[in-house]
Amino acid sequence: MSPKLPRYTVPSLTPEEGAKVAEILQERLHALNDLHLTLKHVHWNVVGPNFIGVHEMLDPQVDAVRAMTDQTAERIATLGGVPVGTPGALVTARTWEDYPLGRATVTEHLSALDTVYSAVITDHRKAAEATEELDDVTNDLLIGHLHEIEQFHWFVRAHLESSSGSLES
Repeated sequence: MSPKLPRYTVPSLTPEEGAKVAEILQERLHALNDLHLTLKHVHWNVVGPNFIGVHEMLDPQVDAVRAMTDQTAERIATLGGVPVGTPGALVTARTWEDYPLGRATVTEHLSALDTVYSAVITDHRKAAEATEELDDVTNDLLIGHLHEIEQFHWFVRAHLESSSGSLES
């Protein structure tokens, strides 16, 4: 299915290129919306030793990922597309399973978040690669997001790392 062509896009891109970039960004918008909701869910449901450290670590991540969703949606609109951020659209378009845990320990949640972050980073990198030749501004946006997301992933993994340097889950 080809994306609907926008009535306009940014200078130097054709309507077809603008639509393609917007389509790539729409997938990232869904993933980022899902990520910030998942992070808040973990924030509310994490228990056990180190609870407060993890609980407080997650709020800045939620805020940063929410800002990324806004940047992504606004880039879609700038390209002449229509950013779709409704829950129904997210659930329909999602290609990954819903977050599996409710109330659970720090280690259980952080192990699950390790998996979530790995998937988001992998797909964000693919999107960055796909936009590399199409649109420098979008590519830069995605790379900037990767910088922060990878740092958050490191924060999660630091809690799971043993003194020998291996990840424990």
